[in-house]
Amino acid sequence: MGLEHHLREQSFRYTNNWFDATAKNVWDNLFLQFKPKKILEIGSYEGASTCYLIEKLAVDSTIEIHCIDTWEGGIEHQDCGIDMAAVESRFLHNTSLALSKVSMSVRLVLHKGYSDYSLAALISQNHGNSFDMVYVDGSHQAPDVLADAVMSFKLLRVGGIMVFDDYLWSEELQYGSDLLRSPKLAIDAFINCYFRKVKVISAPLYQLYVRKVAE
Repeated sequence: MGLEHHLREQSFRYTNNWFDATAKNVWDNLFLQFKPKKILEIGSYEGASTCYLIEKLAVDSTIEIHCIDTWEGGIEHQDCGIDMAAVESRFLHNTSLALSKVSMSVRLVLHKGYSDYSLAALISQNHGNSFDMVYVDGSHQAPDVLADAVMSFKLLRVGGIMVFDDYLWSEELQYGSDLLRSPKLAIDAFINCYFRKVKVISAPLYQLYVRKVAE
């Protein structure tokens, strides 16, 4: 019983394979050429992407990861009755396990709260133009996604990469699709408004990748 408990404690606890299915292969290739050391993640859920970053990047370099999440869930999580307290608990377990597996130093900073407040705080704390990578995977509501993109752009350095998750995601609603309850409208608006400052990186289109080329 003791060994079984120990093995269970040493295992990651994920209830889905979203990250592996949509991002892992692309990130594997991306990180062959691009080695971010300071990363901002908006929306962390159970920590699959956070743990990947820790295990992939903290092999031969120290890294810093900032995670923003309310762990309250979005509308789609609340509608499904997902226990977000359990999700947060799994995030803490998974990231703790990932940290124990790497030899290099990892500064993992959790910002528990709404992304607009957390991003504003980071900007006010002089983190502007300092992140190598921003992963936008928080609220799926278009106004929220647009705010996350615009504010985190100020935190991303020139040459850094911004990744938008769920570019093609939409809710299954009784009355059909709703543009305001999916990220695509906001991501397209951001790309169009910032087209002189970003360059879209070729990658499979469930996520969308851009490089910041100008301030």
